[in-house]
Amino acid sequence: MGNTEVRVRGLAARAGGWSARHRWAAVGIWVVFVVLAMGLGSAAGRVDVNESDQLKGETHTAATIIEDAGIKEPAGEAVLIQSADGAVQATSPQFRAAVADVVEAVEGTGQVTGVTSPYDTHTVSRDGRSALVRFDVRGDAETAADRIEPVLKAVAGVQKDHDALRIEEIGGASMQKQYKDAFGDDFQQAEYSAVPVALGILLIAFGALVAALLPVALAITAIMATMGLMGLVSHLQPMSDTANSVMLLVGMAVGVDYCLFYLRREREERMAGRDAGTALRIAAATSGRAIIVSGVTVCVAMAGMLFTGLAEFEAMGLASLMVVAVAMVGSVTVLPALLSLLGERVEKGRLPFLGRRKRGGNRGQSRDSRFWTAVLRGVLAKPLVSVVVAAGALLAVAAPALGMKTQQLTLDQEFGDSLPIVQTYNRVNDAFPGGSEPAEVVVRAKDINAPEVRRALADFKRQAVTSGASRGPVDVTMYDAKNVALVSVPLVGGSDMDRATRSLEKLRDEVRPATLGKVDGVRAPVTGQVAGNKDFNDQLMGSVVPVFVFVVVFAFLLMLLSFRSLTVAVTSIVLNLLSVAAAYGILVAVFQHGWGASLVGAEGVGAIVTWLPLFLFVILFGLSMDYHVFVVSRIREARMRGRTTKDAIRHGVVTTAGVVTSAAVIMVAVFAIFGTLSMQSMKQMGVGLAAAVLIDATVIRGVLLPAVMALLGERNWYLPKWLHRLPDLTHDESPEPVAAPVPERGERLTV
Repeated sequence: MGNTEVRVRGLAARAGGWSARHRWAAVGIWVVFVVLAMGLGSAAGRVDVNESDQLKGETHTAATIIEDAGIKEPAGEAVLIQSADGAVQATSPQFRAAVADVVEAVEGTGQVTGVTSPYDTHTVSRDGRSALVRFDVRGDAETAADRIEPVLKAVAGVQKDHDALRIEEIGGASMQKQYKDAFGDDFQQAEYSAVPVALGILLIAFGALVAALLPVALAITAIMATMGLMGLVSHLQPMSDTANSVMLLVGMAVGVDYCLFYLRREREERMAGRDAGTALRIAAATSGRAIIVSGVTVCVAMAGMLFTGLAEFEAMGLASLMVVAVAMVGSVTVLPALLSLLGERVEKGRLPFLGRRKRGGNRGQSRDSRFWTAVLRGVLAKPLVSVVVAAGALLAVAAPALGMKTQQLTLDQEFGDSLPIVQTYNRVNDAFPGGSEPAEVVVRAKDINAPEVRRALADFKRQAVTSGASRGPVDVTMYDAKNVALVSVPLVGGSDMDRATRSLEKLRDEVRPATLGKVDGVRAPVTGQVAGNKDFNDQLMGSVVPVFVFVVVFAFLLMLLSFRSLTVAVTSIVLNLLSVAAAYGILVAVFQHGWGASLVGAEGVGAIVTWLPLFLFVILFGLSMDYHVFVVSRIREARMRGRTTKDAIRHGVVTTAGVVTSAAVIMVAVFAIFGTLSMQSMKQMGVGLAAAVLIDATVIRGVLLPAVMALLGERNWYLPKWLHRLPDLTHDESPEPVAAPVPERGERLTV
């Protein structure tokens, strides 16, 4: 195998060629870019999504009214005092003494204000066994969790003196503190462990420390640069901690993948006997192009989140889009420069127990390749049977998704029994339905003290209870100077989200129009946890079709332009949708129906968290294109060299098997880390992503794709004449000395 001068064209080839010739300049530019992005981002600071930007609809309107009025609502807390065995009633001296002790203890901390006795506010349960002492935490509500510790200790001290009663605190600040204590480090550990996990797998894949470090280094620098860019962009589109975590996940996945694709191809060409320059040019023209096609497709998919109109989704989509773009640029610019600088030193730090890959005749074929060679032998021998069996199996796996139920998970669904405060939450809801998460009506009028407004407020309080939407007590807080009133309405249904939502709808659609709605100039949007969940669901469901159409249409067009084949574009979309559907089916089976939930340390919570299906669709549709573009590019490349269709399929799948397997294992491992968290929503995300990637890299790319392409034969490359004027984004193929192919009967190469 001699060295043959290779003519290449295309953006990736030109970028790789320039970087290889100006390697120190390329590395220097990348380092300056990363440092500059981080420095500017740090100097600019990050603007996070605020409450008024989170949602549209009534929730947004209510938040805007409160913000415009300059009202700073404090963090509300409550202490539940409850007879443990039912023997002590709220009217007993023992119970009253406990209430007095709680009031004295929390006031004594100096951290609270507005402490109220249940005997004054009538917050005693109907059965007389439970009562709530309510108060507010001083200072900013957003930082109340940092100041609640003395109050929690004071309440715990009262509990020690009253063994016959349960005395437990609950509220936004105490829940946030317990959440941070339990899961803050958990999240950080999951994020940080992604790097050593990826490095360990790459060490096994490459068998050399330097080669394994390159993909991780590229991914980390891409993430660092994107974090800086997020600070700058946040002044136009606010960001969030959730967007940061998603960016880290996606950045690690694609950053490692892209580098893996490039590095494996360069090493493969070197093993084939080509010199360093030729190997780099071929890798730039082939894998580099596949990276750009895949990267642009992933960016388009991530951009779909911008169509939701939800600030959190928009932040996640933009952050993911940026990290993919940065990783893509780094892969086709600084990576060729580093490979050119390192040369044979990329093999330094070889792990002796893994052995050196063989050169020559077997072209470094790995065990993975031998395994897939055996699988492909059967698939290509009976492609129709393979399609029927594989597609049938995936459709069976996807079937449970037809009964998918989505909702925002309540506290007990999200955390189960892993947090002590969940038990308090359930006890409060049992004793005071809706009391832990009341609806809040934000009433604004020209004159909040006008007689007709006062009458409407009184009617609203009365009808909220008589309509069955609430059992009371309905509390009204007046802000006379702001002409605003806040009405707190505990909803019937409590933690039962379906019942609570029906109570909310009754409040919005029946009670409000009959009372406050009759007064001219009065605005009364209903907000709160249940209202926020409903508004979020409604807005998310309304964005499903636009997001789906945008992602599918643009992905189709990109595949059509990149491969100049209508067949490849259609099959790519269909196979990706099948992969996503199978992931949905697994999620519903495990988390909604509870089938095998214990195997992943989960619980059947009876629903899928609302945001997950659309999130998974966008993420998976983008990430699965990594493998698809890489594999199909190699198949097309082999066919253009003159191989028969079946031989090209075999060559393309087998030669990419090692890199696809390594990339998939890394993704599955990283996503599975998030599946180990205690939060059910994070478990669902981790399991869904890991299962989908596993299905995509095995059943889809290893069985369905080659079987479908084998059935289609020459029709794989079909492009109608009226589409021949489309831009040609394909690349020139590298030469490979192969035996003269024997054309299959009826074959005609049309690309």
